[in-house]
Amino acid sequence: MTDIGAAEGRDFYRLLVLRRQAILAALTVLLVLSFCADLALGPARYGLGQVVGALLSPGSVDDQLRVILWDIRMPVALTAVIVGASLSIAGLQMQTILNNPLASPFTLGISAGAGFGAALALAFGVALFPFAVDYVIPINAFLMAMLTSLAIYGLSLRRGVSSETIVLLGIALVFIFNALMSLIQFFASQQAVAAVVFWTMGSLTKATWPKVWISVAILAAAAPLLARRGWSLTSMRLGDAKAESMGVNLRTLRLEVLVIVSLLASVSVSFVGTIGFIGLVGPHVARMLLGEDQRFLLPGAALSGALILSLGSILSKIIIPGTVIPIGIVTSIVGIPFFLYLILSRRSQSW
Repeated sequence: MTDIGAAEGRDFYRLLVLRRQAILAALTVLLVLSFCADLALGPARYGLGQVVGALLSPGSVDDQLRVILWDIRMPVALTAVIVGASLSIAGLQMQTILNNPLASPFTLGISAGAGFGAALALAFGVALFPFAVDYVIPINAFLMAMLTSLAIYGLSLRRGVSSETIVLLGIALVFIFNALMSLIQFFASQQAVAAVVFWTMGSLTKATWPKVWISVAILAAAAPLLARRGWSLTSMRLGDAKAESMGVNLRTLRLEVLVIVSLLASVSVSFVGTIGFIGLVGPHVARMLLGEDQRFLLPGAALSGALILSLGSILSKIIIPGTVIPIGIVTSIVGIPFFLYLILSRRSQSW
């Protein structure tokens, strides 16, 4: 009977793995379709067949189509995919190490901190790192986001501090940075105020190939590092005591993961502005589809976040024909109801 039970257990596990692999494959197909649709839509619309042909054989299409797809739309569409994946991974691991379903770069104030750093450069030309003038806005945003992350981590180390307290700190940081942003806008020129407001709305329209390559490099470096810690991160869902009993060094793991996800979130936000709720919605969609096993949850969160932001990019183009709505507005419209659901749902109390 024991051998029969073990065989049934192995069969069940194989079916579970196959199901999760099928879900990941389906998310990948949907992402590819969304990516192609994002390339096809714009002031000049093309069919999916034309887009696929231009992607597979750029030399076989006319110059106008090649320039529009590869030089204008491709960086934007790729940025949507990369930033969506990066923010979703960052949100997933913040929720894991803080054991709180409401944790994300947006709700913990990291995005707001990045916005404040960018506003200093946009309004007054302040460079927190004066040796890279050409990238003063993203560098300012990155440094402020990292400082915010380190402040959150420092609080998490204090004895008796709960995950709810950390989220409340994040909300407080959001209000503090928003107040400082308002102060900057009060003293800045009208032109600078317009630039700050537009940046804080979040936009993919200023995506460039150098920004794409930097974002790809950060994601390509971060994802394997997190995947290597997949077993330890999965064990944290059992509670700190059980994870420590399995030999996991929680303090070191939390610091390593926080640095990695802060890098992912801050680089993404510094290039595209404040894009809210991707880091909250993407991980929960993946978790509902794939469970808590980080071997599947990590790529699932990346695919979910990339798909959501890619679909958001499409919506930003078609809601008002001829106008591209800032992507941050679109993601907030989608994310706020989900955020309220997490707060009100009993499921959020089971963490």
